Amino acid sequence: QVQLVESGGGLVQPGGSLRLSCAVSGSVFRINVMGWYRQAPGKNRELVALIDNGGRTNIVDSVKGRVTISRDNAKNTVYLQMNSLKPEDTAIYYCNVNLNVRITFASSTYWGQGTQVTVSS
Repeated sequence: QVQLVESGGGLVQPGGSLRLSCAVSGSVFRINVMGWYRQAPGKNRELVALIDNGGRTNIVDSVKGRVTISRDNAKNTVYLQMNSLKPEDTAIYYCNVNLNVRITFASSTYWGQGTQVTVSS
């Protein structure tokens, strides 16, 4: 069994910063791609950023220059540093991880429970 625990969301004023974390635990053999998605009210879930196990990143244009994704492989944790936040960044942010589980080495994708980010004055 695999668990993803997210933290770091909250209320922030426009122009502020937040750092989201997502820690993976359980029956993990290897973590491949880690990423963050977000879903605003009334909208579809959308990709924010990805990072592979070589440290290569993919950040969508709407947040490029304001967002950094990183990972700590020793802690099985992925981070999303968000700066210069705007009201349109308000959404529930979800961690997404593709990994190989122990024993069978099967590849599976898991989602975190989501953390609310609200940007408002």
